[in-house]
Amino acid sequence: MAPPVRIGARGSRLSQAQSRTIQARIAAALGADPAVPAEVERVAPLILITTSGDRIQDRRLLDEGGKGLFTKEIEAALATGEIDAAVHSLKDVPSLQPPGLVLAAHPEREDPRDAFCSLAYGGLQALPQGARLGTASLRRQAQSLHRRPDLELVMMRGNVDTRLSKLAGGEADAILLALAGLKRLGLADHVREVLDPVEAPPAPGQGALAIQTRSADVGAAWLAALRHEPTMLTIAAERGALEALEGSCRTAIGAHAVLNGSRLSLIVEALTPDGGERWRREGVIDLSGRAEPEAAAHALGLDLGRAIRDEAGDRLLLGHD
Repeated sequence: MAPPVRIGARGSRLSQAQSRTIQARIAAALGADPAVPAEVERVAPLILITTSGDRIQDRRLLDEGGKGLFTKEIEAALATGEIDAAVHSLKDVPSLQPPGLVLAAHPEREDPRDAFCSLAYGGLQALPQGARLGTASLRRQAQSLHRRPDLELVMMRGNVDTRLSKLAGGEADAILLALAGLKRLGLADHVREVLDPVEAPPAPGQGALAIQTRSADVGAAWLAALRHEPTMLTIAAERGALEALEGSCRTAIGAHAVLNGSRLSLIVEALTPDGGERWRREGVIDLSGRAEPEAAAHALGLDLGRAIRDEAGDRLLLGHD
């Protein structure tokens, strides 16, 4: 009998909802009945790990080292053999992988768009002058201020439930969240408006999950059941832009790729933190007949991201004088 595949993930309710779905799929690929919880847990046990990003709730992650704070403890467990696979929200994963680790699979993506939630207002443009908008994302801050420079941005950390509770408690007039997370938690009824991904491109990889393994395990048969080719192509393009722009919590970057048949289109934008300046590039590539379509998609993202980087320079970085 094959040894179990130990799965590491964050302990938040959203992470567990995501990881349980992947756990069942891995268990099925290993021959277990996904409808029998004890059997699933035997062949693909889920190990919950608290990350630095989970512990920090009162300040921006960029003040403490950036988005890698949501992955580093899990990656350390993977590197030392305590777990065999990790499930991450892809938008939390830095563009460069630690030595010996690889993003080995991406299942089908959920809706990548941002969602506007409010108790009193139907959308971003419906907010009154000087309204308070809650977000911890530099990208969402910059995109919102680009459209509505009058808004007061309220730094709002915490998981989905915490942010919705803060909204209900009056700490902001509205908040922005990932639509994918709300859907996965059955909370989509809180959404008052879904943002246009062309007008406000989401974070690269938003709505997608990443299955991370050690490099030596990338050929494992169970991983094949988790790979969704269209998702892998679109996020390859978006993360190419992320890599080119050295994207982190210190840079406001959005990217939105769409695959229509063999035609892949990509929009990339970057903004100054105050939303005052915005740079955008768009590109299209035909992937039919390409020996390495993921590499071609990634190259498109790199090209568009580099074009923005060359034009914008250091103006993109938070704290630049």
